[in-house]
Amino acid sequence: MYKVIGPKNTRTGRVLWMLEELGQPYEHDPAEVWSDTVRAFNPSGKVPVLLAEGEPIIDSVAIMQFLADRHGALTHPAGTIARARQDSLTHFLLDEIDGVLWVAARHSFILPEERRVAAVKDTLKWEFARNCRTLVARMGEGPFLMGDMMTVPDVLLGHCLVWAGVARFEIGEPRLAAFRDMMVARPAFRRAMGR
Repeated sequence: MYKVIGPKNTRTGRVLWMLEELGQPYEHDPAEVWSDTVRAFNPSGKVPVLLAEGEPIIDSVAIMQFLADRHGALTHPAGTIARARQDSLTHFLLDEIDGVLWVAARHSFILPEERRVAAVKDTLKWEFARNCRTLVARMGEGPFLMGDMMTVPDVLLGHCLVWAGVARFEIGEPRLAAFRDMMVARPAFRRAMGR
């Protein structure tokens, strides 16, 4: 059994969702960011932390890809062209979607108040919209990002689009809005967020 540490309204939600999609049992400790519980496994105090066989794994996407590889689902095999495309899409999402939302969060409530620059959010919203247009151009045919098969980037993007809504970033691309609606309707998402 796995143990996931961190509140579900953070990037920890991605890991919980991934475990639900994989049908794997897990224990959830909603310890807060920067708490002693989290710092015992991650000196930065950031979540999520996954304990697998008693060993901590940190960083949400590293955890998700580890789980997908370990359970042979929601991923293409390592060393294949399909996996290279999947990894490329994952990195794009981290850099261009997740990264923009993270900077906005830092300037909204994470950084000390005297270090926040509220005006940066207008630029970030512009950048988010531009990056969403690029993403739509990269999407394959089919319901998921790469076509008919759901992969790690789908969970990542689904989580980011929910996050964007909470952060009041407009999802101006109809295809992405439809994708978000499809992903949050998944039973695994509902189970992960309802725990």
